[in-house]
Amino acid sequence: MEDANLSPRQLAYRVGVSPKQVERWLSNGDLTPHARNRTDAACALGVDEEMLWPSVVKERIKTGTDREIVHSYPYRSACPSTVWTDLVQSAQSEITLCGFTNYFFWTQLPNFSGLLKEKAAAGCRIRFLLGDPDGEVTRQREVIEDVPLTVSTRIRMTLGELTKLGPLEGLEARYSAAEDAVNHVSLSVFRFDSEALVTPHLARLVGHDSPLLHLRRQGDGGMFSRFAEHAEELWSRGVPVSLRS
Repeated sequence: MEDANLSPRQLAYRVGVSPKQVERWLSNGDLTPHARNRTDAACALGVDEEMLWPSVVKERIKTGTDREIVHSYPYRSACPSTVWTDLVQSAQSEITLCGFTNYFFWTQLPNFSGLLKEKAAAGCRIRFLLGDPDGEVTRQREVIEDVPLTVSTRIRMTLGELTKLGPLEGLEARYSAAEDAVNHVSLSVFRFDSEALVTPHLARLVGHDSPLLHLRRQGDGGMFSRFAEHAEELWSRGVPVSLRS
């Protein structure tokens, strides 16, 4: 914690627990935090989980096809915003956001536009794949979701935020092709170099109510690669969008 320049209260905020809970972890070496809290604490401190709780991690080392799954969440909204922010900040070469609207980045991540500018200035390629706000699949999805802030409105709000950034070297946006729209709206892939957050959308649920997987690439042909290839295929057929005001 000292190396990470975090106090118990700050760590508690990053992990999403009370400061008293962190104090209990520090005072009782036999107290084992929930798996989600262990992962988030290790991420916040910038160390491997095994360093903090070696006996627990040793018992659950993954050796099968699930070894690329860092964490899973029953709802996208259950994933701490700090996980998203840390992934954006740590990306050095690529940020590819293939959500159908992507607008939640501006509502959940502090100063997201500023982060994008910093990453672009550092040479990171940033790509947004969006649904076509005037497309038939978008219209159908609006009927299914039946929420005040419609799908097309959220897409246009994202475009508005991107346009505010002005011409930005390395920043691109595309609409998914009409023939890919169903595949796009049913699966969101957010890639940050060798890590990704993936959301398969369930029935009538909006994005934040659907489950989420946090993946980290371990080699060719794994789950990370499969989802990354899916995103690349959709992007390859996407329709370029001008971000000039």
